[in-house]
Amino acid sequence: MRYRRLGKTELMVSEIGLGAEWLERHNAEECRAVIDRCGEQGINILDCWMPEPNVRSNIGAAIRGKRERWFIQGHLGSTWQNGQYVRTRDMEKVKEAFADLLERLGTDYIDLGMIHYVDREDELDAIVNGPFYAYAKELKEKGVIRHIGLSTHNPRVAKKAVELGIVEMMLFSINPAFDLLPASEDMNTYFAEEYDKALGGIDKERAELYRLCEKNDVGLTVMKGFAGGRLFDAKRSPFGVALTPVQCIHYALTRPAVASILAGYDTPEHVDEAVSYETATETEKDYASVLASAPRHAYDGQCTYCGHCKPCPAGIDIAMVNKLYDLASMQPEVPASVRAHYEALERTASDCIGCRGCETRCPFHVPVAERMEKARALFAEGE
Repeated sequence: MRYRRLGKTELMVSEIGLGAEWLERHNAEECRAVIDRCGEQGINILDCWMPEPNVRSNIGAAIRGKRERWFIQGHLGSTWQNGQYVRTRDMEKVKEAFADLLERLGTDYIDLGMIHYVDREDELDAIVNGPFYAYAKELKEKGVIRHIGLSTHNPRVAKKAVELGIVEMMLFSINPAFDLLPASEDMNTYFAEEYDKALGGIDKERAELYRLCEKNDVGLTVMKGFAGGRLFDAKRSPFGVALTPVQCIHYALTRPAVASILAGYDTPEHVDEAVSYETATETEKDYASVLASAPRHAYDGQCTYCGHCKPCPAGIDIAMVNKLYDLASMQPEVPASVRAHYEALERTASDCIGCRGCETRCPFHVPVAERMEKARALFAEGE
C-alpha cells in the first residue's frame, strides 16, 4: 500500500481507503471481516457519514483495540431521526448525533470532522457565519476533532470553502463522468441517463478546483469514484464504453491534491480487488485510451496527467511538468511552492528536445512540445 499526505492535515493516508456506507447492509461479523481485511491490506482511512446506529456500533466493535491505526472521517450534520437519515443544521440534533458517533465508535476524538454534505452556496454561507462552524471550531480547539473538513459534490461550493480558508481537506466526488459536468446544486444531475453531447473535457470549474486545492494545500479524499457502478457498464456509461475499477481509481488518484479514494466493500474479496490497484500494470491502469476511443465525450486536447507520454528520451516527467504548469498558469505569479516542486524535478521543460514522440502516444492529441516551451517560459529557466 502506498500512502499520501492529506494536504495541510499532514496525515499520511492510504491511497485506497474505506467508504463504509455499504457496511450498513451487513451484520457485525461481516463488518468485522471487511474492516479486518482493510487493515491487513494497509488501508488506514475510513469514512463514516452514516447515522444508522447499528453500523456505527459494528464499526466501533471492529476497530476496538486498533483505534490508533485508523484515520476516521466523521460527519457533523448527519443524524438519525425517526428511523431514517436526516441531514440537518439543527444544532441540538447535530451535537446529539456527533456524541452518538463518538460513543458507538468507542473513541474520544475524530481525526477529520466533516461538515456534512453542503451542495448550495447559500447553505455554506449560513454554516460559516452561524453556530455550525463555530461548533466545529470549538470541537477542534478541544481536540475532539483534529482537523476540519467538508463533504460536497458541487465544485463551486468546494472552491468557495477553499477560498474562505475554512477547511483543511475535503471529501469530493470525482470520476471521469462527473468531471465533464458543470457545477450543480442537485447531485442527481450527475447521474443523468444521458449527457449533453456537446460536453467534452474536464469542466473548467472542476479543473480550477483541483488546482486551487493543490495551491492551498487542501487535501482531497474521493467519493463516488465509480459513479455508482455505472462506469463499469457500457450501456449505462455516458461514454458508451466500460471502465474497470482499477482505471477509475487511477483516474481519481491522478487529479491534483487527491490523497485517497474511498471505495465501498461488501466482502473481504472486494477489498482485495480494490487493493489490486497497488500492483496493477500501466496497461491495467490505462483509462486514457478507453476514454479517447469512446464514442461520446472524449477529452481531446486536454492533458489529464495519464502518463501515456512516457518514456521521454530526455528523461522528463512530462505529466508532472504539465501538472505544475497548469497549477502555475492559473496564478498571476508562479507560486513559490509550485516553483520549488518544478525546480526539484530531475529534468524540466528546458530539457525537451522537441522530438514529439510523446505526442504520437498521447490519446488526447495534446501539443506536448508546445506546452513544454510554454512551461519553460513560464518558469523562466536560465534567467
